[in-house]
Amino acid sequence: MNTQELAKRVRIHVLHMTSRGGSSHIAAAFSIADILAVLYGGGVMRYDSRQPRWADRDRFILSKGHAGAAVYATLAELGFFPTEELEKHYHDGSIFSGHVSHKGVPGVELSTGSLGHGLGVGVGMAKALQLAGNPARIFVLLSDGECDEGTIWEAALFAQHHQLDNLVAIIDYNKIQSLAPVAETLQLEPFRAKWESFNWSVREVNGHDHEALAAALTNLPEKPGKPTVVIAHTTKGKGVSFMENAVLWHYRTARGEEFDRALAELERT
Repeated sequence: MNTQELAKRVRIHVLHMTSRGGSSHIAAAFSIADILAVLYGGGVMRYDSRQPRWADRDRFILSKGHAGAAVYATLAELGFFPTEELEKHYHDGSIFSGHVSHKGVPGVELSTGSLGHGLGVGVGMAKALQLAGNPARIFVLLSDGECDEGTIWEAALFAQHHQLDNLVAIIDYNKIQSLAPVAETLQLEPFRAKWESFNWSVREVNGHDHEALAAALTNLPEKPGKPTVVIAHTTKGKGVSFMENAVLWHYRTARGEEFDRALAELERT
């Protein structure tokens, strides 16, 4: 399966999962589907779905935990567990909670939901691997909105100080956070310059261009001794026209006519 097909399947799974269980954050999950497809299906990350705890595996952390449905769907498609299990998403007693959880879910490294913590944990993991001489890498996917949090920048300082070049942060820069555009909530620009001033190696790409993503996420570290951040410019709700760039779909669930329209658009891609 190529990465484009994987991203399409992930979005369709997410549409069904969120509608069936009544959860939200569908637009946040759609904006990262291409990133996940390239990481897991494009030969970027080292992992073994038959041995989820393989010691030399690359670790992935979804810091923007509310988009967990996309991670569950990706892991299911890559064989960590049967895709039929996704039908339990957001149901009472299910291990597949709305915000991503590692409890009982093969392939999930960390439960997240409260924003701003994923990078700090990733930094700790990267430092531990560095001390152990383990070649594994840590990939942390953040939202743009959580870069409002001071903990992100504390972690960024620590990472460059300890030369954690086994750490890769990917920022889903879709320009919208929960209730308003990012620029109206707390301006991040000049965003690239901020990361460069923290002594990180910065790559900036179209987060829906699979070739560009693959180029940015391979042959790392770009600069030995420096952590890498990939600023991925994305569209919130990518793949469904009436969800794209719409604040409404941060919390909304697609059902009825909206579900049918969304599914028809995704199946055409």
